[in-house]
Amino acid sequence: MIKPNHFKTIVISDVHLGTKASKAKELVRFLKSNTCDKLILNGDIVDGWRLKKNGKWKKKHTRFFKVLIKMIDKFNTEVIYIRGNHDDFLDNMMPLTIGNLTIRKDYLHKSNGKNYYVLHGDVFDTITTNLKWLAKLGDVGYTFLLWLNKVYNNRRLKRGLPYYSLSQDIKQRVKTAVSYISSFEQELVKLAKSRNCDGVICGHIHHPDIRDYNGITYLNSGDWVESLSALVEHYDGRWEILYYNDLVKEEIPPQKEKVKKAEFVLPNMIKTKIA
Repeated sequence: MIKPNHFKTIVISDVHLGTKASKAKELVRFLKSNTCDKLILNGDIVDGWRLKKNGKWKKKHTRFFKVLIKMIDKFNTEVIYIRGNHDDFLDNMMPLTIGNLTIRKDYLHKSNGKNYYVLHGDVFDTITTNLKWLAKLGDVGYTFLLWLNKVYNNRRLKRGLPYYSLSQDIKQRVKTAVSYISSFEQELVKLAKSRNCDGVICGHIHHPDIRDYNGITYLNSGDWVESLSALVEHYDGRWEILYYNDLVKEEIPPQKEKVKKAEFVLPNMIKTKIA
């Protein structure tokens, strides 16, 4: 079981509810044990792109929103939902505030005397912004990579090995991906600086990180497809990345032993009568 904790702020992004790759069950378990005063859902929580095509909405996806309602009701948690590129269907209803839930395109998080500019990050993805059809074509390749990741981990599970993100490893080894991540971070830092902020909080690239750029703090919450990560803010202002797989031990089911069919032995008395 995950040790229960209560934080000042939790930031999650890129859950992609409605897709097979979404780790909604793990996220629900995480949020039941890690509560907060403020929860920032930083984009791509619901994958509208996939749902329009061949995605499926399941009970575990609905459970996520039930947990949000429970957090609001029990802990008076303030929920800030930032629109991402995959949940761009929210454009028609932003900005919207209902009780403790606010839906908007960006947000200024003020905490411990510091200002953090919060946005999903797709604004700096020219492919996603200007060539949506090409982005969706790339999404097909990414879906295949996640399928490969699932097959690979199923084999590891059978061998008694823990979960390992093959897809993350592949992306981090590709030079163009590494270069893109670096440029993405620097552009967001420039934006935060132009807005006189102390830091920027984003998602989008599925790459959790906390990094300092000449006094500007870059924070990325990662995702709940590959890294299963979240940003948490402690009450003293410290930020930390929590990984679900570090918080719980992989429950590897024991290998089933082949049970031989029991031989039915007739009592001697019955044997005699049958004979």
